[in-house]
Amino acid sequence: METMEVQEIRVIELNMMDKRKYFPLTLLSGFTIRGLLYPFSVIRTRLQIQKGNTIYKGTFDAFVKITRFEGFTGLYRGFWVSTLHMAPSFAYITTYEHVRHYMIENTTWTGSKIRSLTAGGVASIVGQTLSVPVDIVSQHMMLLGQRVGSPPVRVERKIESLQRLHIPEEVRKKRFGAVVAVVKEIYKLDGLLGFYKGYFVSLAVFAPNSALWWFFYDSYSGILAGIAPDWIPRLALQLFAAPCSGITSALITNPIDVLRARIQVERTTVKETSQLLWQEERYRILIKGLSARLVQSVTFSFFIMLGYESIKRWSLLDEYKASVRW
Repeated sequence: METMEVQEIRVIELNMMDKRKYFPLTLLSGFTIRGLLYPFSVIRTRLQIQKGNTIYKGTFDAFVKITRFEGFTGLYRGFWVSTLHMAPSFAYITTYEHVRHYMIENTTWTGSKIRSLTAGGVASIVGQTLSVPVDIVSQHMMLLGQRVGSPPVRVERKIESLQRLHIPEEVRKKRFGAVVAVVKEIYKLDGLLGFYKGYFVSLAVFAPNSALWWFFYDSYSGILAGIAPDWIPRLALQLFAAPCSGITSALITNPIDVLRARIQVERTTVKETSQLLWQEERYRILIKGLSARLVQSVTFSFFIMLGYESIKRWSLLDEYKASVRW
């Protein structure tokens, strides 16, 4: 008697998983990865805000100087504020999965890459609407240098030049006092709208970046699956495709990301910031902070998909387990 060959499922959809496992594990994975990679966010933000190379010459130089003059905790300035991103992150992944599922059930767009592109863009709009205020507060926290020992005066002045809010030294040393002070300063300067400074620029960065990331991830995964031998685990191919997708999307959207960071921290308009960046950087805007962003994007893409794809497999309903290859 012939056995029927089981058709392999390459993309695990929402309806194939036990949601009681999937969503809690996704939140736990996101928190862990955010903690591991947060220092790259601090370094990237400082590289983007500085003028030219006045303080840091690159990613490694920034790492050395921050740990030397501010201690290892300097790499985690504003981390606890950034953990509020867990709510937007949950909304993001929930929206992504539901939009993909909706498109399968209610549209004729059967291509997985188109579903990924659309769902990634929509999910980013939802996520950014919730996360922009957190971004603004955490970015100001990242720029609050805290002295360890007695750094040279010139170094101290350069670090302070990054700061756009006046927060007294004694307040910075308090874990939550600095957060409260930053929130009060932003509200005093710009009111509630200050927490949404650069919102549309953020959408212009993250919506295309998210859409492109998922599009290229699906594309690279499909290409690799088509040419790789069967003995190579499917997860290994996906973990190679994820960093490639991160590099591609980061290269395309980096200039807009620099513009976004400047607008949110310096509280200027798009036109003013664009003119200032052009005067200061010229074509270097294409690569400003790019090394830190690439490192962060590659590492984040690898680990987030390691968690994401593994969790999807662990959450599979019994009826689909035989159709999914690890």
